[in-house]
Amino acid sequence: MEYRIEKDSMGEVKVPADKLWGAQTERSYENFKIGTEKMPIELVRVFSRLKRAAAKVNLDLKLIDADRANAIMEACDEIHAGKLDGNFPEAVWQTGSGTQFNMNMNEVIANRAMQILKEKGKEMKVHPNDHVNHSQSSNDIFPTALHVATYMLTKKWLLPALDEFIETLDKKAQEYMDIVKVGRTHLMDATPLTLGQEISGWAGMMRRDREIIAQGIEFVHYTSMGGTAVGTGINTHPEFAVRVAAEISNLTHEHFETAPNKFQSLSSKSEVAAVHGLFKALAADLMKLANDVRWLASGPRCGIGEITIPANEPGSSIMPSKVNPTQAEAMTMVAAQVLGNDATVGFAASQGNFQLNVFIPVISYNVIQSLRLLSDTIRSFNKKCAIGIQPNKVRIAKHLEECLILVTGLVPLIGYDKAAEIGHKAYEENTTLRQAALSLGYVTEEQFNEYMQPERLIKPEK
Repeated sequence: MEYRIEKDSMGEVKVPADKLWGAQTERSYENFKIGTEKMPIELVRVFSRLKRAAAKVNLDLKLIDADRANAIMEACDEIHAGKLDGNFPEAVWQTGSGTQFNMNMNEVIANRAMQILKEKGKEMKVHPNDHVNHSQSSNDIFPTALHVATYMLTKKWLLPALDEFIETLDKKAQEYMDIVKVGRTHLMDATPLTLGQEISGWAGMMRRDREIIAQGIEFVHYTSMGGTAVGTGINTHPEFAVRVAAEISNLTHEHFETAPNKFQSLSSKSEVAAVHGLFKALAADLMKLANDVRWLASGPRCGIGEITIPANEPGSSIMPSKVNPTQAEAMTMVAAQVLGNDATVGFAASQGNFQLNVFIPVISYNVIQSLRLLSDTIRSFNKKCAIGIQPNKVRIAKHLEECLILVTGLVPLIGYDKAAEIGHKAYEENTTLRQAALSLGYVTEEQFNEYMQPERLIKPEK
């Protein structure tokens, strides 16, 4: 491998000749051989927008000359387009402010900007700190990137995935609204409902989760840039913070505004912790929904088996013809991961020592992973499972006929105690509710037929 020599404030460093990063990136690459987790490419893309916004504002404020500023912005556009992928090797497990990652961005942008200037016949030095990082600190740009990434990816990935899923569940709920089945509480038989009503509960959960997430992400539309090192705004123009927030909004086509208190925005991560808590709430509902589906589809002959789900792949390496609820299992594993991520994000958010939270990289990694996993599993479950859910009407009818809890329908007529006696008698003698009720003489056959109609038991009394 060929190398070139790069210099920083600590001296010379050998850097691979085919890479655009500089000395500080190489030092970090060598010093943090921890795990395999790298900074998410989505964070690279967001940083490129923030660096471009800063260069534009610095140009407008006449803090950087036009040649350098335009070259920086062009390099940022290339990064955003994915043309410089492979130049961002930073581990998640590094300094808690993410300084090495910020410098990785600065160095790649600076070196590419110099190449761009050279291609235009201009030999000019573009410094990663003095030019690319002008008016910025790792301490204010990384929290800004965390907020922008959370906001943008939620709107780009998660909300559309939820919309598609909700549409599917609404259609299924309407289609099966007249299929009366046994309800279950405590995993035990309960009063009836329709399959459509049951699925409408799933749709309602997803709709409510979407609503609170869409509202909650407004907590992260504030930017920290302009606070620099500790929140005072040292080495920035008085107008930089407001202008850069406006330029970020212009580039992303979303509304961002500068945080009113930079000391809070650098040291506290309560907003993103709160938003991830909403992701956790969604994960909890997905766990419930996926478990409902695999319970209801269990069998096919020796379980509940009231619905069928698509058979996407063989389920066993030893048992022929076995098919498993794989999409449900994948969704529940994602839910478990997101719940774990939330514990990490919550603890990391508590580590705001004095003027800076020093767990920003791991917060960013977990938030982006949760967003990606939730979005992917919802789309996969919707496409590979939910769309193909079908009722097993024979099984549903059999369970409904055998359900002793239907005796609840007689309570308005004969009272709780007598209805309970009928239920116990039917269970102990292995007979039907009809047989038990008529033998005890508590109701006539006409009364039984009237009060025990399943359609009457799935809605409030008139």
